[in-house]
Amino acid sequence: MCFSSSSGKKVEATFTGGAITSNAGVLLLKEVDHQYNITKQLAALLPDKRDQNKVEHPMLSMVRQRIYAIACGDEDVNDHNLLRHDLAMQTAVNSDTVLASASTMSRMENSFTRDACFEASKLMFEIFIQKHELKPPKEVILDFDATEDTVYGEQENRYYNGFYESHCFLPLYVFCGDDLLVSYLRPSNIDGAKHAWAILSLLVKRLRQVWPNTNIIFRGDCGFCRDAMLLWCERHGVQFIVGMPKNKRLERAIEKDVARAKELFEQTGKIQRIHTRFEYAAKSWKVKRTMVARIEYNKHGASVRFIATNVNGYSKRLYDKLYCPRGDMENKIKQQKLDLFSDRTSCHLFVSNQMRLIFSSFAYILIQALQDKVLKGTEIAKAYAGTVRNHLFKIGAVIIRNTRRVRIMMSSTYPRQELFQKVVRKLVPI
Repeated sequence: MCFSSSSGKKVEATFTGGAITSNAGVLLLKEVDHQYNITKQLAALLPDKRDQNKVEHPMLSMVRQRIYAIACGDEDVNDHNLLRHDLAMQTAVNSDTVLASASTMSRMENSFTRDACFEASKLMFEIFIQKHELKPPKEVILDFDATEDTVYGEQENRYYNGFYESHCFLPLYVFCGDDLLVSYLRPSNIDGAKHAWAILSLLVKRLRQVWPNTNIIFRGDCGFCRDAMLLWCERHGVQFIVGMPKNKRLERAIEKDVARAKELFEQTGKIQRIHTRFEYAAKSWKVKRTMVARIEYNKHGASVRFIATNVNGYSKRLYDKLYCPRGDMENKIKQQKLDLFSDRTSCHLFVSNQMRLIFSSFAYILIQALQDKVLKGTEIAKAYAGTVRNHLFKIGAVIIRNTRRVRIMMSSTYPRQELFQKVVRKLVPI
């Protein structure tokens, strides 16, 4: 390949550099994975029907290869036809030989059953419990949200969704703070809250087993405001705070408050925000519930939002401090899709696409574990996965491997050497 000249010199390039990697920082993932045993636990749950006497690439090796590659930005299985020769990736996976090819990785993804996906999903939640086993939290807030996963082929269970105006899946995510607990792939021809009740029940049951004194709050947008779900929360001692769709009855209940906000705005010229609460029951509800209304009045008129809750507290605090932070979950879902390719669901089989979503989720869990363990107090302590990747994983290096040693000579001009060395000292203390 020829480029334009530089300082009168001809500029040529070839892909013949040999044992050079652009993923030297993958070794950080190896170290944090070793300390938490994340991929080892996952691989132990996944069935392997191959004749083990003829297996060249063990399940653990392939699981690590797939998840580490996603974390490093290589989302496509086809990438592994060349990535399998990367000595940094081989070292991270604990292999001295060429890793699995794209066809082998594809066969692995298409070999799993729904039971395997269920067990892998359970492990995601168990890792969250393991993380806090020394100091159980006093309170956990379970954030539920759905998102579209647009597809372009003829995948199983893909349907046209009128709201998103595309053929897509409708995965359901559950987060607790920064921790990912559930990533559940669903077809898009269903109600957005479908199966959320069952998942909440499973999560609460397990939380009560290990942390009986922990307060549990279910939080979601108006798509999860379902009478049966709220009744279940009330009967099982679970607090909830969910968005409530607007209707004429709700708007009539706050007419005086809207008029007051309008009057204050006209008098002062400043934006007015008022929070109020009242009791309300939809016609289909069996009981009345507390509604909190946030009324904002500005030059464009009134903007009103409602939430339903059984949490005690001042209206302003409930809305601003407890409900509004759920919006950060949307940033985490965006991170899953843009940085960790959770929407790369191009397999034909629905269950295989569910496993791809799970692999993406475990890449997130690994990076989150790295941030929790060694990146606190740094400039990327709360950064997106893509930023962590660019800062710490995508490092050029020459690798020399012999029978006694693997030497990884990273670029002398890598600009974050001090941060990288600090992370290594914390991960691998001398």
